[in-house]
Amino acid sequence: MASVFSLPEPLQRFLSKFPLHTYPPVPVISKRPLQKPTLWIAPPRTTAIDQTSNSDILSTDVECLKWQAYIALRGVTNIAVRWDISPEGGIDGRLPCLHTPAFGDASSELLAPRSIPGWVDGQVGGGNDSLNGYSDEMLKDESHAWVSLLEGVVHAALNLSEPPQPALSQLLRTTTAGGRALEAILSPPPAPLTGLSSVLPSYGTNITLSSIQGQYTDAIASLSERLGTDKWFLGSENPTALDALAFAYLHCLLYSMDSTRIEVTRRVNLVTWECRVRTQVEAAFTRT
Repeated sequence: MASVFSLPEPLQRFLSKFPLHTYPPVPVISKRPLQKPTLWIAPPRTTAIDQTSNSDILSTDVECLKWQAYIALRGVTNIAVRWDISPEGGIDGRLPCLHTPAFGDASSELLAPRSIPGWVDGQVGGGNDSLNGYSDEMLKDESHAWVSLLEGVVHAALNLSEPPQPALSQLLRTTTAGGRALEAILSPPPAPLTGLSSVLPSYGTNITLSSIQGQYTDAIASLSERLGTDKWFLGSENPTALDALAFAYLHCLLYSMDSTRIEVTRRVNLVTWECRVRTQVEAAFTRT
């Protein structure tokens, strides 16, 4: 059906001088084809490359470290890591992502975290276990409670122990252009982000580390008591997703401020367990 709308003839003649052409996509030829699966992570504690040691290859981001531990504890090794890609370059603007090389008829893929377990199952098998590695249904259900504890109180304590990130208002004051503060070169200067003279009033409640210290202390004590002298959490024969998550939090806590790391260092079994698991996780990864 012809459109009921038509452009005036003079405009049609003008637009005809700028025809729209389409071209086929240009294939990108990599000078360095991907040789091994590569996990994109947030940077480790230090980015200095030491070929004689595999330390400092673990991400400082607990989410990235969780997946590093998951891959390693499932028995997959020889995985490369890179940390030169910003989160915006990952799927859904987040890290980690797993970049798999082309193999046979399969093309190279970039996988989001939700697809990593399926990829790991394809490498080592074991994807048909309905108990996810736990001994019975009760322990599987119990694992959910420990995950909630780690991702709740412990995660909050870890976040509050990290140095505060500069607020946007601070960035406006400290960012310089041509030697002058950004506020000084804007006319009129930007309004405060919050407060009486701002369009956005102050809102929300600040939660301090001291306000949840008791809950955090109880959480770490419970974690230590539940592990006891077992090799893996909940007495599992082999490591589970809970072990990967627990390692990620314990490792990050041990490198956090004293107010949070002390609670972990007081529990010898947690420190010993983290050290043993860290050695296994580090051994599974190589630098690109």
